Amino acid sequence: MLRRIALVVLAIGIAGTASGQTGRRNSPPERASVPKVEHEGVWQPTPGGTQIPLWAANVPLAKPDTGDHPEATGNGSPLVAGRKWHWASYITRPTMTIYRPKGHNSGAAMLVIPGGGFYAVATDLEGTEICDWVTRNGMTCAMLKYRTPQVWQKHQRPKVLLGLEDAQRAMGLLREHAATYGIDSHKVGAIGFSAGAYLVIDMSNTEERTYPLADAADRQSPRPDFAIIAYTARVLDNSAGKNNLDLQPWVKISPDAPQTLIIQAMNDPTDNIRNPMAYALALNDAGVPVDMRLYANGGHAFGMRPTDDPVTREWPDEAMQWLHDIGIL
Repeated sequence: MLRRIALVVLAIGIAGTASGQTGRRNSPPERASVPKVEHEGVWQPTPGGTQIPLWAANVPLAKPDTGDHPEATGNGSPLVAGRKWHWASYITRPTMTIYRPKGHNSGAAMLVIPGGGFYAVATDLEGTEICDWVTRNGMTCAMLKYRTPQVWQKHQRPKVLLGLEDAQRAMGLLREHAATYGIDSHKVGAIGFSAGAYLVIDMSNTEERTYPLADAADRQSPRPDFAIIAYTARVLDNSAGKNNLDLQPWVKISPDAPQTLIIQAMNDPTDNIRNPMAYALALNDAGVPVDMRLYANGGHAFGMRPTDDPVTREWPDEAMQWLHDIGIL
């Protein structure tokens, strides 16, 4: 079983990624495949980042599906905007990596939660590259490296979701140490991509933790002050027909969820457009302000690498304008 999961992680690829091809409508962007390479070793931050364990080394944690398999890094396939993307997996000791703002410090902070299908964490495409954008705009960034892999057996959410525990712990640490990081504890939000987007949805709608409280950080609210959801899935109940917009039974909507911005391409072949539509309608019904930016083309897992698809070039500015509009910046 462990060997099978390890092989799946090695083979992981982002489906439907943007490649900058023109002249298409309502079909996923073409992809260029490359050989996948894996190396044993702990992921290391890009320059300027400080990687911090979420828990002390002596705190026992539930392990991912691969148990004590040593952490590894590698590149995925296909290319995104003509470039490789990289991942970390077999993560048993989760971390967050802090990047300080470049220039003016607005006091706001953003927890970045990459995707990877809960098999891996897409560390550059949906992690450090997003932090570069966050810090350029005067915000502190924390990139989450959460425990993976954790397979959703028969497409059902695990009762205890390790990535959610790690995201909640990171949010508590950011708030508890806000003075140290130079941030406003009431302006700490989260952005997630694909599987990471699901984690942001989950943490937006609950304050319940499934792990033992360790310290003062776990007495801080784990709910973000704002949420950005990029190409999410795992929320739509697919059993009731094509045009059904009911949520899966494990998706609980809270009226206390934060203001939310949703970004998605209509032709995403991996995460059906009905997922964010269903979530947006549910938030609206609960009285939670929600904005959507939907684009015809872009596929899945485009991050913020610019291609010919307008979504890849426009969503970062749209998101920053939204943060100004809601008073975060």
